[in-house]
Amino acid sequence: MRLTNGKRCFIGGVAMVLATTATAAEFPFERELLLEAKPLPGSKRVPMLEILREGRALIDLWCKSGDGRVEVSGDTIKITIEAMKVESCTPERTARDEPLAGALAAITQWRMEDDVLVLIGPTELRYTLSSH
Repeated sequence: MRLTNGKRCFIGGVAMVLATTATAAEFPFERELLLEAKPLPGSKRVPMLEILREGRALIDLWCKSGDGRVEVSGDTIKITIEAMKVESCTPERTARDEPLAGALAAITQWRMEDDVLVLIGPTELRYTLSSH
């Protein structure tokens, strides 16, 4: 069977779409994500994020925790932090919450690198998929 240029282009295009679809990473909904950071001295807590399929987010910063909203479309993402409750924390942990909350709110894109969700904005944040 001989392929014309038009058929070759069509087959090549279909192959490219299939390859892109097969390799495109899926967003890690409903997975516990831990910020790639060491706990502060005297604490075991590391900031955590869990994003549910309907757009609700469970957010733990260094000290505060609460809910948020997340919109994911392709490789774009928008995170809105809602009411957070304050827990008793050291001043050092409390001081880290505002910069982290600001960095999350400024995120515009995401990508997966193996088991790491990379959130891209003015500050890049890396969250590892929890293994438990």
